[in-house]
Amino acid sequence: MAVSPVGLGCWQFSGGKGIIGGFWQGLEPEVERDIVKTSVDGGINWFDTAEAYGWGRSEEALRSALKSVGVTPNIESTPDPRYVATKWFPFFRFASSMRRTIAARRAKLGEYPIDLYQIHAPASFSRMPVQMAVLAKLIDEGQIRRAGVSNFSASQMEQAYRELKKQGHTLVSNQVRYSLLDRRIERNGVLDTAARLGMTIIAYSPLEQGILTGKFHDDPEIVKRRPGPRKYMKTFKPEGLDRSRPLIELLKRVGSGHGVSAAQVALRWVVQFHGERVVAIPGASSQSQAAQNAGTLSFTLTREELDRIDSASRAL
Repeated sequence: MAVSPVGLGCWQFSGGKGIIGGFWQGLEPEVERDIVKTSVDGGINWFDTAEAYGWGRSEEALRSALKSVGVTPNIESTPDPRYVATKWFPFFRFASSMRRTIAARRAKLGEYPIDLYQIHAPASFSRMPVQMAVLAKLIDEGQIRRAGVSNFSASQMEQAYRELKKQGHTLVSNQVRYSLLDRRIERNGVLDTAARLGMTIIAYSPLEQGILTGKFHDDPEIVKRRPGPRKYMKTFKPEGLDRSRPLIELLKRVGSGHGVSAAQVALRWVVQFHGERVVAIPGASSQSQAAQNAGTLSFTLTREELDRIDSASRAL
């Protein structure tokens, strides 16, 4: 499954529905279509959604957008495949609900197969061996193609990997939060464990809800006009913005040398600093944001730039 270093996170396609999806305002179908088309045209070849994103609304919106822009469903003979990843919501559920709900996931995505099916968090009522046995069965039946996890600790992902291996399959990914402002996976063993097991890290929130774009530093009042909980988060308050400002200024300076934005530099760092071990799924709520994400694929940071940014990040 050869994915582009940057994919498209589709949380924002939730239609403003549900506790998780309610973080975003609903987007018009035309906007969602433009975001997907711009992403595809820019070289992005995979899309990450979830059952919990509007309780299927994101999956439906993604399918509609892919279909409307002429993306061919990914079958074995597809010369230029586009991949779809989704997730099972495990909270207050047993692993058996994966089997009960997989038909709904496939129906929402229609003709687009589930290339990667992930357990959204280590929160199921079922033990790990049971969860991995269900995932293995879904692969064997052709319901899904590959299995991954999300928000798993180093020990949890290793246990999941070993249990799935017993079933004859490989756990391919762990989707976790990672950015220049949140580098916990470098310290808590997740990144090292992924490298040892040959797993890929999928970084969500690689721009920290927009902080790393620099727009909130340029105009702190923006956050008051935006929906969602950002206005209550420490990183968006004046003291938080002051703390991250030196990093933002460096990202801008580096970006000017490449003719790109601070956001693109921050995103490029995430997918380049550790080689091919980390890929990222920034969201996009407009065509311009999608174009900016895709533009990350068009340049490369030098080793000196990577190290300077690394040092500035660690100094915060």
